[in-house]
Amino acid sequence: MNKIYPDAAAALKGIVRDGQLLAVGGFGLCGIPEALIDALRDSGKKDLTVISNNAGVDGFGLGRLLETRQIKKMISSYVGENKEFERQYLAGELELEFTPQGTLAEKLRAGGAGIPAFYVRTGVGTLVAEGKENRVFDGHAHILEHSLVPDVSLIKAYKADKSGNLIFRRTARNFNPAVAMAGKITVVEVEEIVETGTFDPDAVHLPGIYVNRIVLNAAPEKRIEKRTIR
Repeated sequence: MNKIYPDAAAALKGIVRDGQLLAVGGFGLCGIPEALIDALRDSGKKDLTVISNNAGVDGFGLGRLLETRQIKKMISSYVGENKEFERQYLAGELELEFTPQGTLAEKLRAGGAGIPAFYVRTGVGTLVAEGKENRVFDGHAHILEHSLVPDVSLIKAYKADKSGNLIFRRTARNFNPAVAMAGKITVVEVEEIVETGTFDPDAVHLPGIYVNRIVLNAAPEKRIEKRTIR
């Protein structure tokens, strides 16, 4: 089966729809699937619920989908770098399911592993726990968190072979493998595509069984979120 598509728009054609639950890899601006995000914006799909550690920054990454009002709800951990995100949320224009970072990662991992829910201590006694079932284990209160299984996952990797086996580069690995495993359909953008069999099997970070579509983005922007100098 050919998994390679000529561009990001073609890779999303026929699989994205209004009102879907999507997951997007990345952490800050590191390892975000920028070409796929731009293609999603250009598709005009709306009323999206998006799972992502954060929402990019103003004018880049998921920030572009916020500007066009295509996102109705975010399931996120960190929301402090995007003024438009803050404005929409405080104005009641954007729903937010605030999720601790470790819990968010586990909700995705559990979704990919077929685990429907799990108990965790994180968030007990806070607004995170409101409306959730709770139980006591070993003398400590825990809340029930449900796993996440997005309709479509969009991720970024460094290299792919033609079968979809992936290698990530350093911290760009972040949420991407868990997002890929959780999705019913996973689309990956990569900087290089090589022949199947090129990779040492021990070097593969994510097997191709989790990847449905591949698109080449040979020259990603790779923005620096915050430049620090002495």
